[in-house]
Amino acid sequence: MGQGSKPLSSEVDVNIPSVARMYDYYLGGKDNYAVDREASEELLKVVPSTQVLAINNRRFLQRVVRVLAQDYGIRQFLDHGSGLPTQDNVHQVAQRVDEQSRVVYVDNDPIVLAHGRALLEENDNTAVIQADMRDTEGIFGHSEVKRLINPDEPVGVLFVSVLHCIPDSDDPAGLIRRIADRVAPGSIFVICQLVSEDKATRDFVTNFMDTSTQGNWGRVRQAHEVREYFTGLEILEPGLVEVSTWRPDADRGPRQLTEEWIEWGGVALKP
Repeated sequence: MGQGSKPLSSEVDVNIPSVARMYDYYLGGKDNYAVDREASEELLKVVPSTQVLAINNRRFLQRVVRVLAQDYGIRQFLDHGSGLPTQDNVHQVAQRVDEQSRVVYVDNDPIVLAHGRALLEENDNTAVIQADMRDTEGIFGHSEVKRLINPDEPVGVLFVSVLHCIPDSDDPAGLIRRIADRVAPGSIFVICQLVSEDKATRDFVTNFMDTSTQGNWGRVRQAHEVREYFTGLEILEPGLVEVSTWRPDADRGPRQLTEEWIEWGGVALKP
């Protein structure tokens, strides 16, 4: 669920909440600290749908990777702001469709790097790199990206629940355009972030997370702002939606029942 604006560090800071570790807590993981749990519980007091949102977001990620691999033939994925490994990660979903599928996870949190490398030691088609997701040149120049991502083939570019961690001054829409300029035609972008049409919710969450993470945050936005991320791309059906409604596996599947804030976005093709 996150990236931020501070220099990369190899040290895990257990005194400042990490967006990745808070997300891990909401998903029932064990790779979080007291400071992460406290911040997560404080957020739930004001925005009680947060945990359901995290779970639905994770299900969307798994569903969309399967669809891209099965229906669109995508065999390589670049996952920006991947967060901590949980069950059914991108490489596991993609490699069930084709065991030769290749995945690079990108995150700036050192704990993600440590856990990811341990998880992937025996998987030659998958790598995790520590990088700021805004550093497009650095990411595409990384040896593991060069090893696993073929620039002449379509790639699945994932920005799932992370762009709210990028401040406006760093131009998240511009980041998408920079990557679109580098990847092959037929590449598919998966983009969603936290949005709310309620100003009080937007302001509270933005201020709370910015203060809690000591600046490791951007902004909860509105849907029309996220739509700008898709400029120049062909949005696939069913369009831009609250993610639990994006090609659900079953009509009885979980839905985001509250409107205080939602994970909103979709999937789009580079022509």
